[in-house]
Amino acid sequence: MDRRDFLQKSVAGTALAAFGGLSLESFASAPATKHLTILHTNDVHSYIDPFPADHPKNPNKGGVARRAAIIESIRKENPNVLLLDAGDIFQGTPYFNYYGGELEFKLMSMMGYDLATLGNHDFDNGIEGFYKQLPNAKFGFVSANYDFSKTILDGLVKPYKILIKDGIKVGVFGLGVELAGLVDPRNYKETKYLDPVEISQDISRRLKNDENCDLVICLSHIGYDYKNEPNKISDIKLAAKTKDIDLIIGGHTHTFLDRPTIVKNLDGKDVLVNQTGCYGINLGRIDFYFESGKSSNTSRVISV
Repeated sequence: MDRRDFLQKSVAGTALAAFGGLSLESFASAPATKHLTILHTNDVHSYIDPFPADHPKNPNKGGVARRAAIIESIRKENPNVLLLDAGDIFQGTPYFNYYGGELEFKLMSMMGYDLATLGNHDFDNGIEGFYKQLPNAKFGFVSANYDFSKTILDGLVKPYKILIKDGIKVGVFGLGVELAGLVDPRNYKETKYLDPVEISQDISRRLKNDENCDLVICLSHIGYDYKNEPNKISDIKLAAKTKDIDLIIGGHTHTFLDRPTIVKNLDGKDVLVNQTGCYGINLGRIDFYFESGKSSNTSRVISV
């Protein structure tokens, strides 16, 4: 046997000895953990620029350019990102007064928003004003409890949408606040308000059980909580009165939360309820991790 044959047989024998006790199952890869990042805003109210340095409450905070830079850096960290907004995109600065929402929608499109719902101030230029700006929005709108069937928004605003990231199936539906007494009827015309609890039960069951979504998110503009109005529906009450919702991203009450509130639903399961305040001062972030049919999450508030 020459030197080369000897070396080849020696290496092969050593390898077989080392791995002889291992079965094929030993080489099976461990279950992969899938990571989804949810970024969200609410009640931005046309605040495009940051607050000035001498502002008494929010000096140097906010601003679309800064938010865009943060979002871009997070997408580099994890490409599986959903960017959502819980309404009241319009009204609050001269940008809206002058451009009527065009700038807001164009900038949100540039940042890559996936979905938004409507807040009461998004009707401030009437339903026609909102409709006029829709071509500038390269993202969708969802609202399950506003019946737009007799308006020009019929078919343009969906009750829900299913989004898929890295095989993770996410169902997102929207809810809006009661418009009567809050918005001039001439602005919302034949829009019909439907009971948010009933609608949520139906939509979330459909998304979880029929569509087999891994995660069900409610984009809500009904308000976080109303301690002085016990009969008024809120995100906290909605979470407790329903099943199948995993996360409620809220708006309307401009509530600043350091972390999501955890509420037990009708089945005793945890529902996360979160809101980031207003004016683009904060960006909400919730990371979900999926492995072997189970999920876990972490959250943080990012100051802009």
